[in-house]
Amino acid sequence: MLNQLLCTLLLSGLVASTPLGPVPHHHKHLQRRQAVAVAEADVETVVVTVYQDASPTTLQTSYVSPAAESEFIPASSAVSSAAPAPAASSAVPSSPSSSSSGSSGSSLPASAAAGSVEYYAEGGKGIAYSPYTDSGSCKSESTIASDIQLLSDFSIIRVYAPDCNCVSAILGSIGSNQKLFAGLFYLDSLSTDISTLASQVQSSSQGWDGIYAVSVGNEWVNDGLYSASQVAQAVSSGRSQLSSQGYNGQVVTVDTLVAYENNPELCSASDFIAANSHPFWDGNVDPSNSGPWLQEQISNVKSACGGSKDVLITETGWPTQGSTYGSKGVPSTQNQLSAIQSISETVGGQVIFFTTYNDFWKQPGPYGVEQYWGIFSN
Repeated sequence: MLNQLLCTLLLSGLVASTPLGPVPHHHKHLQRRQAVAVAEADVETVVVTVYQDASPTTLQTSYVSPAAESEFIPASSAVSSAAPAPAASSAVPSSPSSSSSGSSGSSLPASAAAGSVEYYAEGGKGIAYSPYTDSGSCKSESTIASDIQLLSDFSIIRVYAPDCNCVSAILGSIGSNQKLFAGLFYLDSLSTDISTLASQVQSSSQGWDGIYAVSVGNEWVNDGLYSASQVAQAVSSGRSQLSSQGYNGQVVTVDTLVAYENNPELCSASDFIAANSHPFWDGNVDPSNSGPWLQEQISNVKSACGGSKDVLITETGWPTQGSTYGSKGVPSTQNQLSAIQSISETVGGQVIFFTTYNDFWKQPGPYGVEQYWGIFSN
């Protein structure tokens, strides 16, 4: 599958070639449901090796190798357990951004120690969160609540599925200035997951007013799981089902920049452009230039999608450990700090940082970085 990598293009302007070729897309956030399959059977018979980039990585059998794309990252293997089904929402979330060029920096908070990576990250719009312990089991609701209190300076908390009753726990813990970006991870159980999400939301004190947006899928097109047309149909179906549950807010699909730029159907289907983008996986971006680089990507995808819809980068960050990718993709705590600072100061108001803690419930991945994107100390 190395050829797939070598033929990937990176966009600069609308399309520009990358010297390194494809940036494997990572962070597949396999949900607990998949982890259960691993736990209940011999690993040798349940997992297969697929090629996400130049190196093989062992993933769940339900995954396929991603389509080549310019900024995507190697899919991470997860270890998790049974996932609750998502539900619908009614509150209409605020738009992700008002900037058309992507130059939406954020004023930095004062809660974390000045100059720390946490301090700069809190200048972002939101942060991704996973409700799993290091071993892949569910965190207790009290532990989730404690984690969310640590994230009080973020306007948005993003989760990928309503696993571990996390939607209910988070909605019961966030402040009046915060909302939850809820995810629906599986197409084959979309209706069931919507019901689960709705149940958790409706039983919370916040109700649908606590939901910022709902994502139907995460990098489905990029991973080659479904066509853009299938994803667009899923978003439409999800929006309709969510509306029947009382949610009439924003519904999107999350994918990579290249997936959006190459598939106008994704732009049309989503209420705003929700894209994952990591300068690390470009391989040629200096950490201290991550903000301007990401600003350019935001501008490009906005133009490619017609210029009328706002852009929210739904994942971005930098790993602290692992192997070097390209000439400048060097994992380290200092490079993470430099990247997060640059992104926060340049386009902080348009990004959700990845991620709250190191994800030791995942497999290391091809470059050994998948577990080490955490911004806060575990």
